Amino acid sequence: MQTAHDILCIGSVLWDIVGRAPGPMVFGADVPGRIRRIPGGVALNIAMGVRRFGMRPALISAVGCDAEGDELIAACGEMGLVCDYVLRDEHLPTDRYMAIEDVGGLVAALADAHSLEAAGARILEALEDGRLGSAEAPYPGPIALDGNLTEPLLTEIAVRPTFAAADLRVAPASPGKATRLRPLIGHPGVTFYVNLEEAGLILGTVFTSADRAAEALIAAGVARALVTDGARPVAEGRAEGVITDHPPVVTVTRITGAGDTLMAAHIAADTRGMARDAALAAALTAAATYVSGGDPSWTDAVAAP
Repeated sequence: MQTAHDILCIGSVLWDIVGRAPGPMVFGADVPGRIRRIPGGVALNIAMGVRRFGMRPALISAVGCDAEGDELIAACGEMGLVCDYVLRDEHLPTDRYMAIEDVGGLVAALADAHSLEAAGARILEALEDGRLGSAEAPYPGPIALDGNLTEPLLTEIAVRPTFAAADLRVAPASPGKATRLRPLIGHPGVTFYVNLEEAGLILGTVFTSADRAAEALIAAGVARALVTDGARPVAEGRAEGVITDHPPVVTVTRITGAGDTLMAAHIAADTRGMARDAALAAALTAAATYVSGGDPSWTDAVAAP
């Protein structure tokens, strides 16, 4: 019997190694700071987020059979995440992400998701063999998908019958991978969660505001788009129009995972049937709580003034 879940999170499940300096850094700096190893990866960050907001996520990814992989799967299980569908491959090491942050935000980062890329379409077997769905009975629920998957695999997903009925919530993982999302434009159930730079890269242009970017993504064939722009107004666009809101002003103490927290909170709010403006406000509150060092909860998010 498979464990119950209400959302699939497909993509990177790895260890985040994050170093943070208490002050500003320049190129070549060697300064004291704090280094943490925590469960991460876009898909896992979203899964942890929606779990905090009351949902039960199932992970679909590739994790090595090494000691780091065993520790990661155990940590996910302790958080209440369903790991039944994670591919464990003895020939692939567990992926890692390494970031350096200072008081101003992200300084540099490297994502080593080569095992996920090497696993390819094998991670999707449960969506094909009847455990989660099949071509005849496609999975009908929400799926959070991240851009750490290869462009060929994302191109396949865009047209696979097994994804035809899905509510696809997609994040590019980083600006360098934003163009990988282009094949998903036109999927009837797709929502893009991108920042202003990523929106421009996807459409091959430069935008000066989130609302303009959201409008352009919708015009290009994206069913829905949520576009962030740092501390400036955020926009959520659909065919019926674009709405905007301002992020709360907070003191930033961490950056890595902020966008994933916003996406998770918005998915949770949306699947609860909240109005567009309320869902956007809840997502912004959750992200602000996270970057200021707090542990965002559903109660805090919906209590936003």
